[in-house]
Amino acid sequence: MLREAHWERITKETKIEVSLSLDGGEKKIHTRIGFFDHMLDAFATHGGFGLSVEAEGDLQVDEHHTIEDTAIVLGQCFSEALGGKKGIGRYGFALPMDEARAEVLLDLGGRSWLEWNVVFNREYVGDFPTEMTKHFFASFCQGAKCNLHVAAKGENTHHVIEAIFKAFARSLRMAVRQEAGGRIPSTKGRMD
Repeated sequence: MLREAHWERITKETKIEVSLSLDGGEKKIHTRIGFFDHMLDAFATHGGFGLSVEAEGDLQVDEHHTIEDTAIVLGQCFSEALGGKKGIGRYGFALPMDEARAEVLLDLGGRSWLEWNVVFNREYVGDFPTEMTKHFFASFCQGAKCNLHVAAKGENTHHVIEAIFKAFARSLRMAVRQEAGGRIPSTKGRMD
């Protein structure tokens, strides 16, 4: 069974198109926010996902809507690609990157929640406002209907954010992995 999804979101502020393959494929990412493209590329690489993102947003206003809507659509793609979630690992990673470290705990159980324990010492990394990092993950949780706990620290803000995205990718990679038995990983018998 193909574990793929394609979503599009068009508003007065953005036009976002995302295609996702949980089991690998090409990467093509273009959000017009350089550092964000770099993070999504790292995410797809470390998650082993095929990912295409084409985003147009009101960048003349700021980056907020583009980052937020991309996260929502990416989350929706994960939710759709997982279908009934039969046989997935469900949970998923701590990752060091130079002086930085990130811990991402994930549950694809169907409820949206974000716990955030990260402080940045810079307002921007390149053209990316660091405050949007938390908002990206909150928006992803909304679209994917998942629980996410993120804790990270380090001296270099670029490294901290990159470590978070990579740990997030590895968490998702573990959580979407197909396990023997093909059962729904829940005592409730459903995950919504």
